[in-house]
Amino acid sequence: MRVGTTLLGALVVLAGALGPLVAPAQTVVDDAALTDETDGRNWLGFGRTYSEKRFSPLTEVNDQTVGGLGLQWFLDLPEDKTLVSTPLAVDGVLYFTGSYSKTRAVDAKTGTILWEYDPESIEHAGDRLQNMWDTSRGLAYWKGKVLIATIDGRLVALDAKTGKRLWETMTVDPKSALYITDAPKVFRDKVLIGNGGTEHTAARGYVTAYDVNTGEQVWRWWVVPGNPADGFENEAMEMAAKTWTGDWWRYGGGGNVWHGITYDPEFNQIIMGTGNGTPWNRKIRSPGGGDNLFLCSLVALDADTGEYKWHYQETPGETWDYNSTQDVILADLEIGGKTVKALLHAPKNGFFYVIDRKDGSFISAEKIAKVTWASHVDPKTGRPVENPEARYEDGEELVWPSTIGAHNWHAMSYNPMTGLAYLPTIEMPGLFSDKGVDLKAWRSEDFRMRFGVTFEGDTPEDYGSATLLAWDPVKQQKAWSIKLPPSWNPGTLTTAGNLVFQGQADGDFVAYNAQDGTELWSVNVGVGVSAPAVTYEVEGQQYVSLLVGWGGGGTIFGTHAAQHGWPYRVHPRRLLTFALGGSVAMPPSPPPAFAKPIDDPSIEIDPKLATAGAEVWTESCLWCHGAGAVSGGKGPDLRESQIALRYDSFEAIVKNGNLANGMPRFRGHSDLEIQQLYHYVRREARRALEQREQAKLD
Repeated sequence: MRVGTTLLGALVVLAGALGPLVAPAQTVVDDAALTDETDGRNWLGFGRTYSEKRFSPLTEVNDQTVGGLGLQWFLDLPEDKTLVSTPLAVDGVLYFTGSYSKTRAVDAKTGTILWEYDPESIEHAGDRLQNMWDTSRGLAYWKGKVLIATIDGRLVALDAKTGKRLWETMTVDPKSALYITDAPKVFRDKVLIGNGGTEHTAARGYVTAYDVNTGEQVWRWWVVPGNPADGFENEAMEMAAKTWTGDWWRYGGGGNVWHGITYDPEFNQIIMGTGNGTPWNRKIRSPGGGDNLFLCSLVALDADTGEYKWHYQETPGETWDYNSTQDVILADLEIGGKTVKALLHAPKNGFFYVIDRKDGSFISAEKIAKVTWASHVDPKTGRPVENPEARYEDGEELVWPSTIGAHNWHAMSYNPMTGLAYLPTIEMPGLFSDKGVDLKAWRSEDFRMRFGVTFEGDTPEDYGSATLLAWDPVKQQKAWSIKLPPSWNPGTLTTAGNLVFQGQADGDFVAYNAQDGTELWSVNVGVGVSAPAVTYEVEGQQYVSLLVGWGGGGTIFGTHAAQHGWPYRVHPRRLLTFALGGSVAMPPSPPPAFAKPIDDPSIEIDPKLATAGAEVWTESCLWCHGAGAVSGGKGPDLRESQIALRYDSFEAIVKNGNLANGMPRFRGHSDLEIQQLYHYVRREARRALEQREQAKLD
């Protein structure tokens, strides 16, 4: 205490001698700051500003100088697995979330950790961890507070200077199978969050706004109607109920808003993209058909009250998991000689939409990838013209795109200088089949991943392809495209320096000319990238930062995801920061690695148990360990696991879990189900070895 007092006294004397000390201005992150498109010093929100364009006005790093970009510093993150977060940059400090929403503040010039906050999501989740990712796509910042959402459903406010928890509130029923992977959205002293869990419970989606200072609920809006016998919360739910049939509420309905929320300050409205149905198969949840509002829609709500304003449904009566939860971008477009207050949206269903955000009226939509479920969107009605066979009415149909979508949650950016949007796209079909599914008896079960359609077996290496697409939303046509490694590539960043930055599934981080797609610079970061980059300025120097760590939903696609060689916990996770003249050597990383299945010929595999185990695997294990027991990197590949070789050790880990590394307990699984899983894993390991031996002979 004496030292501090003496130092303070010396500073006072010095200040008197030299005149008043002027402290650096502190950025107040509020509505005005988040609306300002011209100040590129900070990256204040998920999409930088409220418009969600992911466009920076900074120009020091540009199409002429980007060749001089080098690594300035790096921060190893050995505790993390999946890194998909968008960091925020505020006054020279980077804030970001890692696995299980662990939050860090880092000096943006040096990479020095200033504080860490662990919300202890694994401990809070307990057995609910059975259906929860470690994924966190980001955080929010508001007037000196950092806001995070945890996988187990909590919203937490932290002091931005110290990381000290200020308040915490639970946003879901703590016994439910709901979880959160999204970044909260802040506006007008409120913070908004939705949730996921559609496939794991009879979910009825909703979003909730909380007071940013206290955590108290301000309003909540349900996405789909509940049981009519209980009455409807508002006129919108009463209207929506007319588009559902049967006893839909018994199945939850779905529509969870797990991503894709934008605040539009010009109209003081929240515009959100809603999720798929629970279950996916409309024959089950709404057997008499119907549009099933507000599934797979863009919905606008009054930001102050949460009251319904307008909607536009992109996939009426959806039955393919075609979420509309992708980022919503706000842009002023010159269309037909008029300035239109538009929104740009590229959901899973394969169309790129331009909508008038004033009232939700349809402007245009065109395909950005192969689409067979619909031929086009009718320009007069704004409704898709469907292929009558696409709904697998005869029990089975191969449809483009697949459930992974033509565009998933990976961030799209928009450059107002080029007039182009930049997004990763996927070409992949999905086989939708409900053969063998009892449509009348089907029910969801908590913590069991069930869809109402089949989802079994490995996904081949060559099953899909990917591109970086530059799209003109006015002309509704491709400007240029770049072939990407298949198929799970991250979002984009674009700048006034005529650049587009994107990481790739193969570990490359690339800068392109924003006008024509010419590759201008690249570096390999040693592991697949799943997060988008951000750029900001500190003391007059521009930096580009990127979290590096393979993960997310695309890793469940077995061999297709595993082909890049990023297995569980082999390659390092890092935060990399680049600047012109940066001269730090890229830290080493092991080469790509691939699973080496093991077998014990003395084990007698029961084919009936193994076949039954395939269904149990899909319900309980695919989420982390991959389709066909082929891990794409989210969890260990059990075909090469010594633990999974012996039944007693396999049973122990399934029953008891290992919470230290995020392996949940499956105490509700019967002894028979564990036996089925064991025989399934042993069958797939033996098959893989036999196929490799056959390949050597061929």
